[in-house]
Amino acid sequence: MKNATTLTNREATRSLPVGPTLIAASTSIWRKHIGKFLGNAEELFGVIVQPVLWVVLFGVGMRSAVAVGAGAGDDYVGFMLPGIVALSAMGGAIGGGMVWLDERVRGIVREYLVAPVPRLSILLGNVGSTLTKALLQALIIFGVGILMGAAVTGGALGWLVAVLLLVGYAAGFSGLALAVASTTDDLMAYHAMIMLLNLPVLFLSNALYPLTALPTWMKVGALANPTTYLVDGIRRTALGASGDLPMLLCLAVTSAFAVLGLAAASRAFATKTRRG
Repeated sequence: MKNATTLTNREATRSLPVGPTLIAASTSIWRKHIGKFLGNAEELFGVIVQPVLWVVLFGVGMRSAVAVGAGAGDDYVGFMLPGIVALSAMGGAIGGGMVWLDERVRGIVREYLVAPVPRLSILLGNVGSTLTKALLQALIIFGVGILMGAAVTGGALGWLVAVLLLVGYAAGFSGLALAVASTTDDLMAYHAMIMLLNLPVLFLSNALYPLTALPTWMKVGALANPTTYLVDGIRRTALGASGDLPMLLCLAVTSAFAVLGLAAASRAFATKTRRG
């Protein structure tokens, strides 16, 4: 009798429209993760304070010591702000990967898998919450930078393009973080793998110094780094500064990075869920 009832429930689940079920399940997981994030004062403090210190201490401290000809209004705070925004977006993505890893280790993902919802909703809910965290942190840092004196001269269209660039970049790193978190059950191993990306992403780019001032070998590395295209694009669109790269190229690279990151997350998710 119990088996018959279970079979009937599964058949009823299969008869439900996939679209509404997928959206509802994805939204439920998204709300759960975001609610937990906003309700955890320690986590909020930890993920925001480091980039804020970069802006307040490093940016203001270097303002009087560094003259940046390619910066936003020759102001180093404005010049480095897009790089710290990128760092914040990456920090939000890393935090989202940690949530996914924690839920896998604690067995919560197994509960998702046996629930009568499309498996794709689990991935979409995690990607959505991770992307939301990344964007929220990045926008907060933007606000801090403006308060610290960064000149913002871009119009509404410029800000729209800047947000599109940031969404593509954050989506790419969210996918990579979820993919890395799917390959290990050890939190320390996850941090070690992420740290291999963390420092090069910031320092092997135009985030802290002009692209034209880099030696050739660093410039080659910077041009292979999607952070460079995000930073250059934000400087031109939101801060009204001059750029070194074509705007269409910045949009194309960040979009391609988003596709590659999400594809990596999808593949890793499929492999991990098949193994149980």
